[in-house]
Amino acid sequence: MNKETFNMGEIDIAWCPGCGNFSILKILKQALSELEIKPEKLVLVSGIGQAAKIPHYLNTNVFNGLHGRALPPATAIKAINPELTVIAESGDGDMYGEGGNHLIHSIRRNPDIANLIHNNMIYGLTKGQASPTSQIGFRTPIQVKGVFLNPFNPLAVAVALDASFVARAFVGDVSQTVEILKRAISHKGYALVDIFQPCVSYNKINTYQWFKEHTYYLDDSYDPHDRNKAFQKALEDEKLPLGVLYISPAKKTFGENTGVYQENKVPLSLRKMERKERLYDLIQSKK
Repeated sequence: MNKETFNMGEIDIAWCPGCGNFSILKILKQALSELEIKPEKLVLVSGIGQAAKIPHYLNTNVFNGLHGRALPPATAIKAINPELTVIAESGDGDMYGEGGNHLIHSIRRNPDIANLIHNNMIYGLTKGQASPTSQIGFRTPIQVKGVFLNPFNPLAVAVALDASFVARAFVGDVSQTVEILKRAISHKGYALVDIFQPCVSYNKINTYQWFKEHTYYLDDSYDPHDRNKAFQKALEDEKLPLGVLYISPAKKTFGENTGVYQENKVPLSLRKMERKERLYDLIQSKK
């Protein structure tokens, strides 16, 4: 499939020149085209922020929700129509900050969705305050004396909660990131991908060069099925590992655990129900 299938034509894109989001948009189109996922069979769900605008720039189905609230509708969309490929994507502020509680419980529920988080270690849309992943000492117009909180570690949290699939990527490495996204989207169960993406306007510390110097790729000898090893890797902070850190033993997805498809494989969204009769019976049963 040609990646141009997902193009929106001549549209205005509200990102700063050089923003890492441009690379993620290109990488995501490439991954989707190589997986031959048709636009009509795909739903992109996002919250609020610069990263959350990506669904607006792809020719596909979109649900744009409230700040930090992308994961609940993504879970519901997949539950009522398992035939769809569902991707929840947004930034580190939206997913790890406002949406942190939903992140935790989505990992527990294990919906069959890919969760792509653009991690630039800053709030870009609101002009540069620290995000949950900003490093200690990072100065902003709001944190004038520097960040004093330990940065949120999404990989460690995900592995600790036995997430189904945990990975990290860097937009500066296009081919590697395409492959990581393909694996995440194809994975059955909840797949988290933390994507390092520089903010060229408001974060002058964590630049493309900084990420190049402070990351490394897991080699072929690394076993992502070793949970203890994955947790150790997730805690590394001098050089940050890239690649697939953890894949849990196979377990049922949220949709499978609900039992609604055990006997009937037709998606809930396509089933014909006698709603009036069912409602009447429910009312009568409560009298």
